[in-house]
Amino acid sequence: MDEAANIWAVRSGQDDKLPSIVFGSHIDTVPNGGKYDGALGVLLALEVMTVFKENGVSTRHPLELVSFSAEEPNPFGLSTFGSRAVSGKIGWEQLKGVRDDKGQLLTEALRLAGGDPERFEHARRKPQDFAAFLEVHIEQGKRLLTRDIPIGIVTAIKGIYREEVTVKGEANHAGTTLMHDRKDALMAASEMMLALESVCMNQPADETVGTVGKITNYPNAANIIPGKVQFSLEIRGSSTEEIQQMIGEWEKRAAEVAERRGIHLERRLVLDQAPVQMNPLVRSVCTAQAEQLGYATYGLGSMAGHDAAHMAALTRAGMLFVPSLDGKSHCPEEESRLEDIEKAGNVLLHSILALDSELDG
Repeated sequence: MDEAANIWAVRSGQDDKLPSIVFGSHIDTVPNGGKYDGALGVLLALEVMTVFKENGVSTRHPLELVSFSAEEPNPFGLSTFGSRAVSGKIGWEQLKGVRDDKGQLLTEALRLAGGDPERFEHARRKPQDFAAFLEVHIEQGKRLLTRDIPIGIVTAIKGIYREEVTVKGEANHAGTTLMHDRKDALMAASEMMLALESVCMNQPADETVGTVGKITNYPNAANIIPGKVQFSLEIRGSSTEEIQQMIGEWEKRAAEVAERRGIHLERRLVLDQAPVQMNPLVRSVCTAQAEQLGYATYGLGSMAGHDAAHMAALTRAGMLFVPSLDGKSHCPEEESRLEDIEKAGNVLLHSILALDSELDG
């Protein structure tokens, strides 16, 4: 376990001076989440390591299995925590003083998870450490399922923009305050949320989406006009330009609501992750291995964020998708067929061997 609470397993190669081929995913989940998201990629990586050991397979490159910590959005507002630490995109300065809604310090939670806040920077790895990174994950959508294709070759990971919006009005008595005298923070926030939906519904790119997933209302009492509301705002898209266009249009509408209702609007940037292309060589290797195994493949972009997006800053990164039944994810009904999982595991195994043979380090 490293200082960011990532779990690593290393298998020596014939030449341990060569950079490692790394594969894995994450094992944390969302509230009321399923059992496949993230964990499937770690279990398949462990299975590949086991198969190599049981069959006496020797590779030129050392191999590293990784289970990244805190990939999912968490109470501390720092998603893809472990892979961002490894890639140097988050450091000690971003940890200091951060607390969750219950007042727990992020540094305390990290220590309880097995990390080391005081030596956090030591979790950072160098580009020369790695030859390639490969992650298996469920698709979390219906594109593979509707096409009856078992293997998805991820072409790119969509950009994610996320901010915390605070709407400040005036708390007052719900019975004695006339409607035209109110500065209702919740009603204003509701208009802003619907404005986001409208902006995203009326743009041409189907895969540019917006979501409000978290809302906190103050003081949250039946007989008090809400004085403050905080909500998360998220936009995902294929390009930075698409995302910025949506933000710009929403900003105009939110400002109009704030002015008309006489409330104060505050915004705090939480995440601005640009779209990331997956490595062409890794993609071609995975496609070729799937074809040799007789499996159909389909190239598709990932609408969800993944650790591979940050590992791409260090090395050649790629992803394999497994079909999700009914396209369901982040819920208990999340499921993938065992035969599809087996095929993805075989492609992962053979792709690692092919990369080991083709890459010169």
